[in-house]
Amino acid sequence: MNIETKGLHEGWKPSRGEPRQLPIYQSTTFKYDTSDEMGALFDLEASGYFYTRLQNPTNDCVAAKICEMEGGVAAMLTSSGQAANFYAIFNICESGDHFIASSAIYGGTYNLFGVTMKKMGIECTFVDQTLPEEELAKYFKPNTKAVFGETITNPTVTIIDFEKFARLAHSHGVPFIVDNTFATPANCRPFEWGADIVTHSTTKYMDGHAVGVDGCIVDSGNFDWMAHAEKFPGLTTPDDSYHGITYAKKFGKGAYITKATVQLMRDLGSIQSPQNAFYLNLGLETLSLRMEKHCSNALAVAKYLNSHDKVAWVHYASLEGDEYYDLAQKYLPNGTCGVLAFGVKGDRATANRFMDSLKLASIVTHVADSKSCLLHPASHTHRQLTEEQLIEAGISPDLIRLSVGLENIDDIIADLEQALAQA
Repeated sequence: MNIETKGLHEGWKPSRGEPRQLPIYQSTTFKYDTSDEMGALFDLEASGYFYTRLQNPTNDCVAAKICEMEGGVAAMLTSSGQAANFYAIFNICESGDHFIASSAIYGGTYNLFGVTMKKMGIECTFVDQTLPEEELAKYFKPNTKAVFGETITNPTVTIIDFEKFARLAHSHGVPFIVDNTFATPANCRPFEWGADIVTHSTTKYMDGHAVGVDGCIVDSGNFDWMAHAEKFPGLTTPDDSYHGITYAKKFGKGAYITKATVQLMRDLGSIQSPQNAFYLNLGLETLSLRMEKHCSNALAVAKYLNSHDKVAWVHYASLEGDEYYDLAQKYLPNGTCGVLAFGVKGDRATANRFMDSLKLASIVTHVADSKSCLLHPASHTHRQLTEEQLIEAGISPDLIRLSVGLENIDDIIADLEQALAQA
């Protein structure tokens, strides 16, 4: 099936007499007839549901749909995109380990990796993703366990070179993890370009309506954990908390997601509610259709801003002449996303006057939903970063992140026009 059809038909597959729409299994627990049946579930000797903190039928159906859309072998839902990125790394890193991440990632993820996980004894080195391979290779250490990047960086909207980073990661025996939030599987499937694990803040385009905060992790099943057993003892040596199970041996291609579910979710509990999973499923049904409109609107806005005498610069990879246009055509030929970055001529006060003058687009922390919105990253999402870190992340003082919605394009441009006139 094609991606549009998968968004409608994968995951929940009702049989005779069952509801056509995915039900909400709003229950913390699930009943069994015998003690042995329950015991087999706790020993991972049988599959089934016993407590929603580990698995829930609504959540599993939605995870299966996203897994099919991404082309993976297994997936799990989390309570947020932040939780997804944390679990994705923490599932294979422990105190004393190291991983590499692009410096151009979302500010919240940057802080998670560079501050919070550092307190846990896990070191992250942030790199300029535009560096040539031979320069990037110098950042790998014997204890490096993963490489992390974003398909389309937030908020600088640059495109990562998948093949370059996949080669680097694999040549050093570690997986390449990609946050595919902005592109979604409708516009890019990172597994086809060498990525091993994909994360999402499904709060964004996948939900599409800003009603639920949630996330997802998808495993391609392509990384051979046993081939690099010494690097990943959590997957390749016995887990004493499950009577000595070795995940990579017992669960094969499902090892990574199984461990994240039965170990990390068991202990940390960042679950997605079944109600939010239901909302997410509704969003997935129209994802491909909405992404087409987001992209066409955003390209029209990028062209308009690029020709405006009050706009200093525009970054949108689908705009011909953009620095990342060629990479976008290679990895995202059907469109990138609805998010673009630009600067208004003047100082920070000028940018604030422009933003405060908008009537249609809202100033909100959110991004990538059906309504147009924007913010000033240096003042908002990346406020905790130092000036040096902002420069390292490519965030200039005048950068405005605009998320172009599904409104009529003439109305969006009219709103921008009147606000620019007042700036």
